[in-house]
Amino acid sequence: MPPPSGTTAHPPPEVLISEVGPRDGLQSVKTTMPSADKCAWLDALVAAGLREIEVASFVPAKRLPQMADAAHVVRHACRHPGLTVVALVPNLRGAQDALRAGAHKLTLPVSASAAHALANTRKTPAGMVEEVRAIARLRDELSPGTRLEVGISTAFGCSLQGPVPPDDVVRLAAECIAAGADESGLSDTVGYAHPAQVRSLFRRLRAEIGEHAGAAHMHNTRGLGLANCFAAWDAGVRTFDASLGGLGGCPHAPGASGNVVTEDLVFMFQAMGIRTGIDLEKLFAARQALAAGLPGEPLYGMTPQAGLPKGFGQRP
Repeated sequence: MPPPSGTTAHPPPEVLISEVGPRDGLQSVKTTMPSADKCAWLDALVAAGLREIEVASFVPAKRLPQMADAAHVVRHACRHPGLTVVALVPNLRGAQDALRAGAHKLTLPVSASAAHALANTRKTPAGMVEEVRAIARLRDELSPGTRLEVGISTAFGCSLQGPVPPDDVVRLAAECIAAGADESGLSDTVGYAHPAQVRSLFRRLRAEIGEHAGAAHMHNTRGLGLANCFAAWDAGVRTFDASLGGLGGCPHAPGASGNVVTEDLVFMFQAMGIRTGIDLEKLFAARQALAAGLPGEPLYGMTPQAGLPKGFGQRP
């Protein structure tokens, strides 16, 4: 259907920016953001053009009190037409709750590092593959339209184990797809990756599982987050996780900090002429909603502080 007279239809985005701050960011700070503030922040993100948001994690409240309102937040987010609402689930129980709440997509962390897997999910990598299999069966029974995504954590190294062999990463991703996951991405959980490593491993992943290869989840712990995202893009990746204000880390991985800043990532792609579908000025405004819910929490990002270059033409 053509757009109404007097309006302009934007072409579809060339990359998908998946905002993970409401889950990955909030689980990494001590303060619990009130539910009303979470919902206001989500609304501001949607207004800026975000099309996919990881809004919550379905874990026991005693373990992560920041996520105690996960079902409420998912239901609120589902009110936005066109938004893919993502929930992290570490196990079958979490998947049941997320499906009941109406999440459109489940994401499951499966660590390639045995040490991190046990610390994060209390299961070995092989045990998590079986969890993927059980969740896929549950999804097929209850909600076949819900997508199941696996993020291979510590894919580029682990602060508990050290180096993680690339063969282990690619094999684990393939096993998760065989177990029923729709896609498998790679996560630089502790910020160990460098661009050459990212390009090489994503190329291997794509060669192994083809169209099932998923998102790049990079951290800026050592200042290479954007460079690693560019390397992943160069290897064919078109979905990228990022967090508004750079919130985030992993509470079970010592030294993990600093998700890639959504604002900086969007600016990088748009400066390159790559469409994201996101309005940068409205994205900057969403920081105000985040700051209102987490007063005093430091927010990061070079682009929001410097502003847009003179004459910069947005191509949302």
